[in-house]
Amino acid sequence: MYKPVSKMKKIIDDPQRVLTVANFISMLRASSAIPIIYTLNYPEWRWLTAVIILLAVLSDSLDGYFARRAHAVTHVGMWLDPIADFVVLTSIVLYLVIMKMFPVWFFIFYIVRHVMVAAPAIYFVNHGMYILSANWWGKWATGITTLTVFLHIFQFDAVWWLKNASLYSAAGLAIVSWILYYRDYYYVIKGNRAKQVI
Repeated sequence: MYKPVSKMKKIIDDPQRVLTVANFISMLRASSAIPIIYTLNYPEWRWLTAVIILLAVLSDSLDGYFARRAHAVTHVGMWLDPIADFVVLTSIVLYLVIMKMFPVWFFIFYIVRHVMVAAPAIYFVNHGMYILSANWWGKWATGITTLTVFLHIFQFDAVWWLKNASLYSAAGLAIVSWILYYRDYYYVIKGNRAKQVI
């Protein structure tokens, strides 16, 4: 959703608002990629892999809950939350691609999509024009991508079709969210040009 910087409280200017419980949880989620990948090397530890993944998924809800509950929704947190998701998913998917357990096209698509979304957002925030806020399509895309990764690690013969269904659903949701982000970017550019004319 398009949120001009001028209409938002610049919490990021307060260093105390950077070190919050929510942001700490996001950082823990990002670091969870290490034990997940490590345990994937040992088939007898797959139960532990599942536990860590489920804890990472739970933390994705907890950081937002704590941020709202403590009135500590910060600009850093708005960036850190999706970055944590990106780090975890990218690391695990890359490992699975190397192990030939995941389609390489999705990994490339996932990287390109994030770069194309993040690059304009970084430019806008550096010029005080816009602060990126995750849309629900993007959140659903992340959630379904996580499910897809889980289904590629653990085989469930009873629902064999769900693996590909979740894969293409995640890609479709990611494309929709990508389009919506660029719609917001268009409004940012259009609004900025209008200000320059005035």
